[in-house]
Amino acid sequence: MKQKRFTTTLLCLPALIAAGMAATVQAALITVVDSKGKPLPTVMVTQSMANPAPADRSDNGYQQPGKPHVADTDITAFTGSLGTANLPDRSGETSYRLRKIGYKEVTVRAPKGQAAIRATMEVETDPLKLAEAKPANAWLGALDLGSVDAKRHFQMQCGFCHQQGSAGTRAERSPEDWHKTIDRMIRYGSRLPTELQKSLPEKLSAGYRHLRENPALVQGGNSWDAATLERIRITEWPIGNAMSQTHDMLIAANKLVYVADNIQDRLYEIDPVSNAVTVYKIPHRPGDKPGGLIAARLKDFPSHDDTSNAHSLAESQKDGHIFITPSAQRRLVEFDPVTKAFTLHEMDGGFYPHTIRVDAQDNVWFTLALSNQVAKFDRRAQKFTLYDLPTRGLKEKLTVASIDVLFKLMSWGLPLANWMPVDWASSGTPLPYGIDITPDGKVWFARLHTREIGSIDPATGKITMVPTPILGPRRLRADAQGNLWIVAFGDSKIARYSPADGTFALFDLPVQPKGSETPYGLNVDKKRNIVWVNGNQSDALYGFDIASQTWRTIPLPRRTTFTRDVEVAEDGTVYTANSNFPSWHIEDGQPTLIQVKMK
Repeated sequence: MKQKRFTTTLLCLPALIAAGMAATVQAALITVVDSKGKPLPTVMVTQSMANPAPADRSDNGYQQPGKPHVADTDITAFTGSLGTANLPDRSGETSYRLRKIGYKEVTVRAPKGQAAIRATMEVETDPLKLAEAKPANAWLGALDLGSVDAKRHFQMQCGFCHQQGSAGTRAERSPEDWHKTIDRMIRYGSRLPTELQKSLPEKLSAGYRHLRENPALVQGGNSWDAATLERIRITEWPIGNAMSQTHDMLIAANKLVYVADNIQDRLYEIDPVSNAVTVYKIPHRPGDKPGGLIAARLKDFPSHDDTSNAHSLAESQKDGHIFITPSAQRRLVEFDPVTKAFTLHEMDGGFYPHTIRVDAQDNVWFTLALSNQVAKFDRRAQKFTLYDLPTRGLKEKLTVASIDVLFKLMSWGLPLANWMPVDWASSGTPLPYGIDITPDGKVWFARLHTREIGSIDPATGKITMVPTPILGPRRLRADAQGNLWIVAFGDSKIARYSPADGTFALFDLPVQPKGSETPYGLNVDKKRNIVWVNGNQSDALYGFDIASQTWRTIPLPRRTTFTRDVEVAEDGTVYTANSNFPSWHIEDGQPTLIQVKMK
């Protein structure tokens, strides 16, 4: 095992940061009415700076490392029963974008110092525009792919990088275009069954055309509940650009938020109080190749600056160091948020470091998605231990054992992923994915393609597998009682598993049409007993109250919002990040860190 430390210098700009902190002193009141002058509730009001300060793009299109930059945030509130919403009085000319289900979008500009704004919204009557305003899940739910099983596997295998049913994906494509797209997605990692690879292009081409020609068929979306929305304020910090892939995130003990940029090997540090954003570049070793060990994955992507693929983050309770999984390398990245130094810990085995957690003994645990393993890094001994997980027969055993050779051949340009047949169970790629640690110290993990979760007893190394009643157990988190909450990515549900008695309970996400979501991840607010779930097809975040078993829906401001991770602050404030890959799918092409604060 080799280590090397890399240090990034931080340049403090106290005056700049102080200016950002002082930006909101008074409030601006916006009033929204309909064409008859009646107040309109549940209008989404997003406030932006009309002339935002130029972004720092001096480092190959990105912000200079180590130099804090105060970001111009977008702030969203919702009107109440009187049709009014309060937003900050900003330090310059502002722009207000108004959205409400069933109404035409309105944009209003206000000069600096104008504290009262009034706007009128008109009912939208154009069926196509009404459908186009709906989130992707409404289109996905209406899409006819021939069978329930085909639809579920399409959602699961073609919805883990970006939305399906968004404007970019439902555009006109011929069956030949869809064949090419599916071939490229298989190379990116989709395990769509071979049978569907052949049959879906015709169905996708015809299905989306039928919906565009008959927009009234596009029903549902998410609900906008007045009682919930009146209590919500959403703040967005721009991070990265249209070539980024912001991935997982972390609220650290220092109260700063860290977000990984997967294909640009950058770590964003955001101060939610001062709005200062600082970027750190994850160091590359001499000899690291672009794209790392999975270089072929990005060979057609226009711009990337990665050899590591920064993926998931976890913090040591002992010293506050942050650990990052680099999915394209056999290593673990350690970041000291005080000195800004990076340490690279090299591994002798494993493939595709994925989701990561740190236990109470300061051991770092993470899944190795493509080698079907879980890794433990003992910080005291500076030693890695790899736990081999069970395989589902000889084919899978041989595939997992050959993963090094397979990816070496693919890096040379051989399209093995496209040549190898894929069955409906994704045999050969069990894909250990999410991981968490229950209060008793056991390590639990989910395997996306096996309908299983499992546990490792750290004292004995014993591995126990548990079958699940859900398709696509992706990520999981423990609550304060030791129950596990799991997203059912292919089933539009979340599941609760109770290790004490071995029982499962299933809960449908509150989306219409039913079954049209692909929840990516979740987190548990242990203090308030709320499970927060990514609604990555419906431009929303969902909160499930464990005691009452009721849902709340938080619509998010940007269309084509795809989120992967959730963090909960001590006061109950929730964070997620705009994580489409590619990011140019996102409205305005701008990834953001998203804060949802509740009154």
